Amino acid sequence: MASRKTIVTFDDYTRLSALLADKMMGMIADRKLLRDLASELQHAEVIESSKVPGDVVTMNSIVVLTEIGSGETDRYKLVYPEDANIAEGRLSVFAPVGTAILGYRVGDLVRWNVPSGTIELRIDAVTYQPERDAMTA
Repeated sequence: MASRKTIVTFDDYTRLSALLADKMMGMIADRKLLRDLASELQHAEVIESSKVPGDVVTMNSIVVLTEIGSGETDRYKLVYPEDANIAEGRLSVFAPVGTAILGYRVGDLVRWNVPSGTIELRIDAVTYQPERDAMTA
């Protein structure tokens, strides 16, 4: 994971905290991923939606990511678990990469361990952010 502080909107923090507290979620989701997300939220800077910088990955943001090792670029929408569908580019915040990118900014590198080593991604763009784009609509 990147070393800088995660930024999370108050609304995202509230909804994600409720999901983490849901006993049913604890039975169906990977416990390590839940702990990782809980840790990110515990250490996050929680701010009002109107104050979130436009280059921060928030829930329902669409992001462009590049894997540093391969140079492969992908585009995802970061969503709540019930909306996830990786085939359609909707990445759950409960997936390892989803947890890794939440609250980070364009240009940040995020790292996490996988069985085969460490994956490193760069956040290249936030092409849509609900908080930013709601203000310009």
